[in-house]
Amino acid sequence: MAGTDSYQQTSYGFAIGTPVATHNTNVAVVSDVFCCPYPLQLTVKKKCKGLSGAKLEVVDLNSNVVLRVDGPHDSFSKKRVLCDPAGYPLLTMREKLTSLHDGWTVHRGEGSDPRELMFTVKRSHALQWRARLDVIFQSHYLPGNFSVVGTYFDDSAKVYHSNAIIAEVKEKTTFGGFFKGKQNFVVRINAGVDYAFIVSLLVILNETNTIF
Repeated sequence: MAGTDSYQQTSYGFAIGTPVATHNTNVAVVSDVFCCPYPLQLTVKKKCKGLSGAKLEVVDLNSNVVLRVDGPHDSFSKKRVLCDPAGYPLLTMREKLTSLHDGWTVHRGEGSDPRELMFTVKRSHALQWRARLDVIFQSHYLPGNFSVVGTYFDDSAKVYHSNAIIAEVKEKTTFGGFFKGKQNFVVRINAGVDYAFIVSLLVILNETNTIF
């Protein structure tokens, strides 16, 4: 399918289309269940943000919900829970209040057991002219380094595995930056890349308040 600008629906319920970049390594972090053999185009929709916190839905090209993000307010720190379409918690993302680099911990499921810690995310430097987050795994999941880089000028974001782009945000369906108001944004994800992992990184990028 490479080389075409069109997208079509597959039996997986996801989109086939042009890859963001050529990258042959499968990236399965949350689960290989979330790795599609074809490139994906998903839309992240913001549902609300108020006393109940932020709620997001991630949908495919047919508007089927593939992931949900719940953001209950916490009096001490930010907390975001990534769930499957049925509401089963996959990951819990928590802000580390003692971190000078806007650090976050990501645990499997909904708990905070240190044995379930999967990875941490933090700014590469405390002061940045652009947003760059580094991913540090608790154990050796995959070879290479992962990072998320965003720009102040056009609210774009790219996820890298080593030097290769594996996902990219460039399109917004309404005016404004990611998650401002009720606008949505589109993320394009390479074939074989865990889209639940990618969404978790973009949620944390937004919550660092560096470019959004």
